[in-house]
Amino acid sequence: MRSEIPREGLRFFSNPKMPPERRRRVRQDRKTQVRPDRRAGAQRGGPPRKAASSCQQKSLAWPRAAPAAISVEAEEENRLRLRNRLMLEEDKPAAERCLEELVFGDVEDDEDALLRRLRVPLVQVQEDSDDSEVEKEAKDNFLPQKKPVWLDEEDEDEEMVDMMNNRFRKDMMKNASENQLSKDELQKRLKEEFQHAMGGVPAWAEANKWKTPSDDESEEEEDDLLQRTGNFISTSTSLPKGILKMKNCQHANAERPTTARISSVQFHPRAQVVMVAGLDNAVSLFQVDGKTNPKIQSIYLEKFPIFKACFSANGEEVLATSTHSKILYVYDMLAGKLIPVHQVRGLKEKIVRSFEISPDGSFLLINGVAGYLHLLSMKTKELIGSMKINGRIAASTFSSDSKKVYASSGDGEVYVWDVNSRKCLNRFVDEGSLYGLSIATSRNGQYVACGSNCGVVNIYNQDSCLQETNPKPIKAIMNLVTGVTSLTFNPTTEILAIASANMKEAVRLVHLPSFTVFSNFPVVKKKNISLIHTMDFSPRSGYFALGNEKGKALMYR
Repeated sequence: MRSEIPREGLRFFSNPKMPPERRRRVRQDRKTQVRPDRRAGAQRGGPPRKAASSCQQKSLAWPRAAPAAISVEAEEENRLRLRNRLMLEEDKPAAERCLEELVFGDVEDDEDALLRRLRVPLVQVQEDSDDSEVEKEAKDNFLPQKKPVWLDEEDEDEEMVDMMNNRFRKDMMKNASENQLSKDELQKRLKEEFQHAMGGVPAWAEANKWKTPSDDESEEEEDDLLQRTGNFISTSTSLPKGILKMKNCQHANAERPTTARISSVQFHPRAQVVMVAGLDNAVSLFQVDGKTNPKIQSIYLEKFPIFKACFSANGEEVLATSTHSKILYVYDMLAGKLIPVHQVRGLKEKIVRSFEISPDGSFLLINGVAGYLHLLSMKTKELIGSMKINGRIAASTFSSDSKKVYASSGDGEVYVWDVNSRKCLNRFVDEGSLYGLSIATSRNGQYVACGSNCGVVNIYNQDSCLQETNPKPIKAIMNLVTGVTSLTFNPTTEILAIASANMKEAVRLVHLPSFTVFSNFPVVKKKNISLIHTMDFSPRSGYFALGNEKGKALMYR
């Protein structure tokens, strides 16, 4: 459809820069201008006809006898339209006229050309929209690549980077001959370190990854995941056996060195903090970063060589016992107060040494003499009840649900007690054990590990321990030759750490569920572990700490 400019809507403005002669000529043209009558029924010299309605006008046809008059009227109309547009163009600045010519082109002679040019992009857009996204991406991939204008010969020379004078680069050296590396080799080494830390190439770093509808769904799931809070860390199902990737870290107590034996090392259950306690009468807290491990606080207990120290289940308290005292110290971390528990009503023990805290934080279990186990309330530190076994108590532990207590006796038997009723549920013989030294349960409630004086660790299924008197172990670990004094499962039940305090370097890490020992730990050549008395895993198994008799709290990533 051709666009027309209504005559009644045109306004003429005089340009102040227009010459006077031309201005007078424009005024005369306005006065002498005769508007042609466009209506078909108009007659010269007669009275004007009454205008018909819109419906009637559509139905009326142009008379056949007036084709010449129509052409004259059309030419006159085009001439007037062009004159009016030129006068309006003169009023516009030169910059505006130039911009219109660039956008719309030079269409002074024919306005239909402008309409045709405006319609062309719409057709092209529709044609382009029909192309598939794959074809578009293929077109983008085959764009001609520009060649560099010039090349610098010095860029081709490999610049060597010194690896010895930087402590971060020094850790990436594989041998002593790599004192210098090129930039490309250093970049590859950094990529290897990153992939080693991330466990492979992350999805966002993968090249040439095509986006599919399933990716959009996964992005929506990730958005939903980020809108919620909670613990989204799940257990790994693919921890490989054979070789465990480990890295030496700075000692946990490097900022407070000591020569006294480390009796307890434990990670905080909720914070990135590790506790180190020993026979130097001090309990120290360190922030875990793997590099410097800055000290947070040290608590000195006068004439109180610490036999065992442990966090409460909520991490708000630290409990500590001594080698030759019946006092139980409780340190309130929130209030910063040290509370001594001198006497527990109903408890007649002269010395309180070994104890365990239930996973739910409700109970405190104290190993007494003459086969007695004392169950206390963790909140009030009052005695709830006592349980007795035959012989001497070697070690004890709670089940993962805090409803049962496992106690290893000195004659090679294991007793299972119910916490609520304090009745013995079962008693079974630890196969091949003459004297029990340690016991531990996994956090998923699947395994029970028993260590004996002959260096054998029997791993049982917990269900068989509750039902059978002579259960068969799933696996007997015989990698130690001296008494097993320490047993610890990691939080995900993928690793069992076993150690003996009677022989240097006597530490092994057992892979679960294959029940095989990792061959690369400990490193035989270094021999810096010495005699281990305590060990623990961090809450997410990122760190592993060991305490030896030389006063060092070793830590591994």
